[in-house]
Amino acid sequence: MLKRYKEKEVQALVSRLKEEYEGVVRGLRESQEELKEENRLLRARLSVLESQRSEVSVALMRAVKEGERIKEESAEEAEGERKELLLLAEKCRLLSERLLQKYPDEEDCAAFKTFTDALRAHLGEETDEEEEDTGFNLDDVLNPKEPLDLGNLCKELGLMEEDS
Repeated sequence: MLKRYKEKEVQALVSRLKEEYEGVVRGLRESQEELKEENRLLRARLSVLESQRSEVSVALMRAVKEGERIKEESAEEAEGERKELLLLAEKCRLLSERLLQKYPDEEDCAAFKTFTDALRAHLGEETDEEEEDTGFNLDDVLNPKEPLDLGNLCKELGLMEEDS
């Protein structure tokens, strides 16, 4: 059963299909233009972000270098200050010894020695009390106050037996 179409019906059908397809094509073109515009905007934004990323990267590298420089300078400065404090502590120790030799009974001299020992202990140096605890004073060995008798010294240290 074949149905015959009239020319008017075919023309109407073709016109209707043509309009539908033109609408679909028009919609696709509009979508395509919107996508092109969005793509253009996204590329521009990407370009801006990439330039910012490189700027941030450079800034971070500079900040890291500056931080390392500051850390090194701080360490050097702290070491210099520590050396100055150690020198001051040593001068205080020497002054305290001289004062105690001249004025052994003065309270101020004893207080100064206590301060000097506390300062040296705080700086991590061995104090006079610690030296006395070991029984060995390097200053006495380097600068003996009396002639050195090695025999007596060995006997005192228990390295040699006494003659009976």
